[in-house]
Amino acid sequence: MAEVQVKEDSGKGGKVRSKKQNTRVDMTPMVDLGFLLITFFMFTTTFSKPNVMDLGLPAKPKDKNQKPPDTEIKLSNSISLIIGKDNRIFYHQQDQQGLNDQTLMETNFDREGIRKVIEQAKANAADKDLFTVIIKPTDDAVYKNFVDILDEMAITKNERYGVTDVKPWELAIYKKKVGEQ
Repeated sequence: MAEVQVKEDSGKGGKVRSKKQNTRVDMTPMVDLGFLLITFFMFTTTFSKPNVMDLGLPAKPKDKNQKPPDTEIKLSNSISLIIGKDNRIFYHQQDQQGLNDQTLMETNFDREGIRKVIEQAKANAADKDLFTVIIKPTDDAVYKNFVDILDEMAITKNERYGVTDVKPWELAIYKKKVGEQ
Protein backbone atom coordinates (compact mmCIF):
# COMPACT_ATOMS: atom_id res chain seq x y z
CA MET A 1 0.00 0.00 0.00
CA ALA A 2 1.07 3.55 -0.53
CA GLU A 3 2.00 5.39 2.58
CA VAL A 4 1.80 9.12 2.96
CA GLN A 5 4.10 10.78 5.41
CA VAL A 6 3.28 14.31 6.47
CA LYS A 7 5.94 16.81 7.52
CA GLU A 8 4.65 19.34 9.91
CA ASP A 9 5.74 22.94 9.98
CA SER A 10 7.46 24.07 13.17
CA GLY A 11 5.24 27.11 13.33
CA LYS A 12 8.04 29.66 13.70
CA GLY A 13 7.86 32.55 11.40
CA GLY A 14 4.24 33.29 10.73
CA LYS A 15 4.09 31.97 7.24
CA VAL A 16 2.10 28.84 6.82
CA ARG A 17 3.75 26.51 4.46
CA SER A 18 1.93 23.76 2.64
CA LYS A 19 2.49 20.31 3.91
CA LYS A 20 4.93 18.22 1.86
CA GLN A 21 3.89 14.67 1.28
CA ASN A 22 6.46 11.98 0.59
CA THR A 23 4.96 8.93 -1.06
CA ARG A 24 6.44 5.47 -0.93
CA VAL A 25 4.91 2.67 -2.96
CA ASP A 26 5.11 -0.78 -1.41
CA MET A 27 5.75 -3.25 -4.28
CA THR A 28 5.15 -6.42 -2.28
CA PRO A 29 1.55 -6.94 -3.45
CA MET A 30 2.63 -6.29 -7.05
CA VAL A 31 5.29 -9.01 -6.83
CA ASP A 32 2.71 -11.39 -5.38
CA LEU A 33 0.37 -10.58 -8.25
CA GLY A 34 3.15 -11.20 -10.76
CA PHE A 35 3.87 -14.64 -9.35
CA LEU A 36 0.18 -15.46 -9.33
CA LEU A 37 -0.09 -14.50 -13.01
CA ILE A 38 2.99 -16.53 -13.95
CA THR A 39 1.62 -19.53 -12.06
CA PHE A 40 -1.78 -19.13 -13.70
CA PHE A 41 -0.34 -19.05 -17.22
CA MET A 42 1.96 -22.01 -16.54
CA PHE A 43 -0.94 -24.17 -15.38
CA THR A 44 -3.35 -23.14 -18.14
CA THR A 45 -1.02 -23.60 -21.12
CA THR A 46 -0.45 -26.93 -22.80
CA PHE A 47 3.10 -28.09 -23.01
CA SER A 48 4.36 -29.36 -26.36
CA LYS A 49 3.97 -33.08 -26.66
CA PRO A 50 6.94 -35.09 -27.93
CA ASN A 51 6.59 -36.39 -31.47
CA VAL A 52 7.02 -40.14 -31.58
CA MET A 53 7.38 -42.32 -34.64
CA ASP A 54 6.24 -45.92 -34.34
CA LEU A 55 8.69 -48.53 -35.50
CA GLY A 56 7.22 -51.91 -36.25
CA LEU A 57 9.55 -54.43 -34.70
CA PRO A 58 9.10 -58.16 -35.11
CA ALA A 59 7.51 -60.01 -32.23
CA LYS A 60 9.71 -62.23 -30.10
CA PRO A 61 8.95 -65.92 -30.47
CA LYS A 62 7.10 -67.41 -27.52
CA ASP A 63 8.92 -70.69 -27.80
CA LYS A 64 12.70 -70.37 -27.63
CA ASN A 65 13.11 -73.44 -29.85
CA GLN A 66 10.88 -71.96 -32.52
CA LYS A 67 12.68 -71.12 -35.76
CA PRO A 68 12.47 -67.42 -36.70
CA PRO A 69 10.67 -66.64 -39.96
CA ASP A 70 12.65 -66.53 -43.18
CA THR A 71 13.95 -63.00 -43.73
CA GLU A 72 15.52 -63.56 -47.15
CA ILE A 73 14.71 -60.61 -49.42
CA LYS A 74 14.96 -60.97 -53.19
CA LEU A 75 16.79 -58.25 -55.10
CA SER A 76 13.83 -57.83 -57.45
CA ASN A 77 11.61 -56.94 -54.46
CA SER A 78 13.97 -54.56 -52.67
CA ILE A 79 16.02 -51.42 -52.93
CA SER A 80 18.97 -50.50 -50.71
CA LEU A 81 19.40 -46.88 -49.63
CA ILE A 82 22.79 -45.78 -48.30
CA ILE A 83 22.66 -42.51 -46.35
CA GLY A 84 26.00 -40.77 -46.60
CA LYS A 85 27.70 -37.62 -45.43
CA ASP A 86 26.95 -34.09 -46.64
CA ASN A 87 23.22 -34.85 -47.17
CA ARG A 88 23.98 -37.38 -49.89
CA ILE A 89 22.00 -40.55 -50.53
CA PHE A 90 22.84 -43.49 -52.76
CA TYR A 91 20.74 -46.42 -53.90
CA HIS A 92 21.14 -49.74 -55.67
CA GLN A 93 19.39 -53.02 -56.42
CA GLN A 94 22.49 -55.15 -56.85
CA ASP A 95 24.26 -58.00 -55.11
CA GLN A 96 27.95 -58.09 -54.25
CA GLN A 97 29.01 -59.11 -57.75
CA GLY A 98 26.82 -56.54 -59.54
CA LEU A 99 27.60 -53.49 -57.40
CA ASN A 100 30.20 -51.11 -58.79
CA ASP A 101 30.74 -47.37 -59.33
CA GLN A 102 28.19 -47.24 -62.15
CA THR A 103 25.41 -49.23 -60.43
CA LEU A 104 25.61 -47.28 -57.13
CA MET A 105 23.43 -44.34 -58.08
CA GLU A 106 23.11 -41.00 -56.26
CA THR A 107 19.98 -38.91 -55.78
CA ASN A 108 18.73 -36.24 -53.39
CA PHE A 109 16.13 -36.01 -50.63
CA ASP A 110 13.44 -34.06 -52.49
CA ARG A 111 10.20 -35.13 -54.16
CA GLU A 112 11.79 -35.69 -57.56
CA GLY A 113 14.74 -37.52 -56.01
CA ILE A 114 14.43 -40.36 -53.54
CA ARG A 115 10.63 -40.46 -53.56
CA LYS A 116 10.55 -41.02 -57.31
CA VAL A 117 13.29 -43.66 -57.05
CA ILE A 118 11.35 -45.59 -54.38
CA GLU A 119 8.09 -45.40 -56.33
CA GLN A 120 9.77 -46.60 -59.55
CA ALA A 121 11.47 -49.49 -57.76
CA LYS A 122 8.16 -50.49 -56.19
CA ALA A 123 6.40 -50.32 -59.56
CA ASN A 124 9.09 -52.56 -61.11
CA ALA A 125 9.08 -55.06 -58.22
CA ALA A 126 8.16 -58.67 -58.96
CA ASP A 127 5.81 -58.81 -55.96
CA LYS A 128 4.64 -55.35 -54.90
CA ASP A 129 3.24 -56.67 -51.59
CA LEU A 130 6.69 -57.93 -50.55
CA PHE A 131 8.61 -54.84 -51.74
CA THR A 132 11.13 -53.89 -49.05
CA VAL A 133 13.28 -50.81 -48.61
CA ILE A 134 16.58 -51.47 -46.82
CA ILE A 135 17.93 -48.34 -45.13
CA LYS A 136 21.65 -48.33 -44.43
CA PRO A 137 23.03 -45.21 -42.69
CA THR A 138 26.80 -44.79 -42.71
CA ASP A 139 28.79 -43.49 -39.76
CA ASP A 140 28.95 -40.08 -41.49
CA ALA A 141 25.15 -39.77 -41.87
CA VAL A 142 23.20 -37.22 -39.85
CA TYR A 143 20.04 -37.98 -37.89
CA LYS A 144 17.94 -35.52 -39.91
CA ASN A 145 18.55 -37.48 -43.11
CA PHE A 146 17.54 -40.72 -41.39
CA VAL A 147 14.29 -39.12 -40.21
CA ASP A 148 13.71 -37.77 -43.74
CA ILE A 149 13.97 -41.31 -45.13
CA LEU A 150 11.51 -42.60 -42.51
CA ASP A 151 9.15 -39.79 -43.54
CA GLU A 152 9.49 -40.92 -47.15
CA MET A 153 8.48 -44.42 -46.09
CA ALA A 154 5.26 -42.96 -44.66
CA ILE A 155 4.64 -40.73 -47.69
CA THR A 156 5.15 -43.54 -50.21
CA LYS A 157 3.15 -45.92 -47.98
CA ASN A 158 5.95 -48.47 -47.72
CA GLU A 159 5.23 -50.49 -44.63
CA ARG A 160 8.01 -52.97 -45.24
CA TYR A 161 11.38 -51.45 -44.54
CA GLY A 162 14.39 -52.31 -42.45
CA VAL A 163 17.38 -50.54 -40.99
CA THR A 164 20.72 -52.31 -41.05
CA ASP A 165 24.44 -51.67 -41.24
CA VAL A 166 26.21 -51.06 -44.51
CA LYS A 167 27.91 -54.24 -45.69
CA PRO A 168 31.71 -54.01 -46.13
CA TRP A 169 31.53 -54.49 -49.91
CA GLU A 170 28.94 -51.69 -50.16
CA LEU A 171 31.02 -49.46 -47.92
CA ALA A 172 34.07 -49.93 -50.16
CA ILE A 173 32.12 -48.83 -53.26
CA TYR A 174 30.51 -45.96 -51.32
CA LYS A 175 33.88 -44.66 -50.09
CA LYS A 176 35.32 -44.96 -53.57
CA LYS A 177 32.39 -43.05 -55.04
CA VAL A 178 32.48 -40.31 -52.36
CA GLY A 179 36.27 -40.03 -52.40
CA GLU A 180 36.45 -39.49 -56.15
CA GLN A 181 34.00 -36.62 -56.22
